[in-house]
Amino acid sequence: MPADDLLQTVARLFALLAERHIEYLLVGGVALLQYVEGRNTEDIDLIMDIADVKRLPEIQLTGQDEDFARGTFGGLKIDILQTRNPLFEKVRRKYEVMQHFAEREIPCATVEGLLILKMQALPSLYRQGNFARVGLYENDIATLIQQYRPRLDPLFAELAPHMSETDLQSVRTIVNEVLQRITRFEQGRREGQ
Repeated sequence: MPADDLLQTVARLFALLAERHIEYLLVGGVALLQYVEGRNTEDIDLIMDIADVKRLPEIQLTGQDEDFARGTFGGLKIDILQTRNPLFEKVRRKYEVMQHFAEREIPCATVEGLLILKMQALPSLYRQGNFARVGLYENDIATLIQQYRPRLDPLFAELAPHMSETDLQSVRTIVNEVLQRITRFEQGRREGQ
């Protein structure tokens, strides 16, 4: 979908959500664009209650499992993180900020909310062997941490009840590697000046 068409379709979707008084939270690549430059995306990710999705016949559901639903809206791919997942619901309730997008104010995940979701997904992406998405998610995490310097211990504490100890330790290891990359980058930048 061309960028102009994408923006118009997203704007129509947000207008429809507002018109129907449906609670949602923008997450994923489009939300990331509120914080960093250069992130490409071909879909939109929303945290929503699946019952609310069913109030939107304009969204054609193409798949659903326990935590996720997929659909389309006027050619736009939509990934829905369902609020029945306690971590997704917590992010929707606790990590929301209003952002200006498509000529309206929309509920968008905070930097911390995006980090929680990215970190939670990493172990599964590794198990799936999805190297391309692992690279994207790790880069998103690195970029957000480098630019915003959020406190990470509270984010690990949020993740702990929702992940196995093994997965949580894997995420801690990955984030430590990301922090080392950031340190090397910043040292290289200082030495190059």
